[in-house]
Formats: sequence, structure tokens, C-alpha cells
Amino acid sequence: MLFLLPAAFFFLLYLVVPIPVSGYYSLFKWDGIGTLNFIQLDNWKRLLSDDVFWLAVSNNFKLVIISIIGQIPIALILAVLLTRKLSGVNFFKTVFFIPMLISSVAVAFLWRYMYDPTFGLINAVLEGIGLESWALSWLGDTGVVFYSIAIAVCWRFIPLYMIIFMAAISGISEQLYEAARIDGASPFQSFWKITLPLLLPTMINAVVLVIVGSLKYFGMVYALSGGGPNHASEVMATYMYTKSFTELRMGYGSTISLSLFLIAFVVSVFFLALTKRSIRD
Repeated sequence: MLFLLPAAFFFLLYLVVPIPVSGYYSLFKWDGIGTLNFIQLDNWKRLLSDDVFWLAVSNNFKLVIISIIGQIPIALILAVLLTRKLSGVNFFKTVFFIPMLISSVAVAFLWRYMYDPTFGLINAVLEGIGLESWALSWLGDTGVVFYSIAIAVCWRFIPLYMIIFMAAISGISEQLYEAARIDGASPFQSFWKITLPLLLPTMINAVVLVIVGSLKYFGMVYALSGGGPNHASEVMATYMYTKSFTELRMGYGSTISLSLFLIAFVVSVFFLALTKRSIRD
């Protein structure tokens, strides 16, 4: 318990205490420096009628759906392949894990260069194979910028869930697979009847991590587009940052911050309750 105290202290200081503090500041008009002006629930009333905020909420939930569909299945497939006894598997484990070793900002700049409309790799490849009409301003077109960022985010985090699934698969007894082979089960049947059911708790936890992470995601979105153009890629965290530190509306930024926490908390609890009920049934 004594050795846990430092971690517990910093956890409380930076993750728990800011929640009620944000609730307190949401009741004030404040620029972060000057006098606190008590305005009751005006920030919350403004938030409910803020079209940009609701656009950001919509984008966050789109990011949740894209991340679940894009990250979990690919990570699971890679984990299954990389836990097989194949030659060169350790090399591919290292290669596939590289995106997690690079900082979010560095990954964002890598994809930014790839998305460059003039010198970027993606447009160059499209033009090279005769698909010039598909070449776009990937981060400047309001119709595609959000999905361009979502692809980069998925690429960044697939290795994380791949490692989680690999660890879970390694914990499954080899005797189960041997018994299945003796009974004449195919590799697909072994995966469907043994691996997938035993991975279900791990998959549920991974989906919760995806949901929470996607709802509060900030780094690559801000580095790639800053929420633009015209708020097309705005998410709650970038909107909170803009209001708090660019426009110096700390009270309103605290309101957005607390609403982000409440939304992520409610969605996560609802999903966990739903999945637990489905497992019991």
C-alpha cells in the first residue's frame, strides 16, 4: 500500500480532482487569469444550443464507430496470425507494433505529409495508377477530412489492441486446440468455437477502451487539422481546447470538459451493462 501511494496521489491530482473542479468553473465566466464572475448555469444553457459542440459530439461518436469497426477486427486478425508458429513472425510483431512506439504528433505529421495534395504519397500513388480523379485535398476537403483523420487514428492504435489480443490468446490452453484437432475441427472451427468465445471478455474490455479513447481523443486530430476546415473534423477535446486556451473562455471550456466526461462515463457504463446482460442471456 505504501508503494501505491505516489501513483494514487498523482491519479487523484490529475485525473479525479479536475472533474469536480471543472464542474465548479463551469458556473463562472472566467478567462483563466482575472476575476471569476458567477453566471449560474449560463454556460450549460449556451452549450445546449451550441451547434458546433453538437457537431463535435457527432464526430466523436462517428470516430467511436469507425474505431470499433476498423481497429478491433484488424487487431484480432493480426493477433491470431502472429500467435501461430510461423517463420519470421517475430519480425512482423516488431513491424506491426512500430506505430505504438511513435508519438501521436509524429504519427500525425507522417500522415500529414502523406495526405499533402501536391507532394503527398497517397495522391502520387493514385496518379501513378491512373486514378487522378480520386486525388483530393485530404485534409482540406470538408467531406473527407474527418475520415482521413479516422484512418490515421486507426493505424496508430491497431497495434495496441493487437498486443492485448495476443496476450489473451497466449493464455488459452493448447490442450483445447489439440482436442479440437483430434475431433477433426478445421482451423476456422477452432477459432470460432474456442478462440473467439474465450476472447470475448478481452474484446469487451478492448471495445470499452476504444469508446473512451475515441470520445476524449485530441492529439492527432489537433495536429492534423486543428478541428477544421470549418469545424468538419472538430471533436469535443479540440473544441474544449480552442475555447479554453485560444479564446480564453475557461468557464465554457470547463463546461465542455465536464460534458465530455459525463458522455464518456454514461456510454461506457451503458455498454458494459449491455454486454454483461448479453453474456448472461
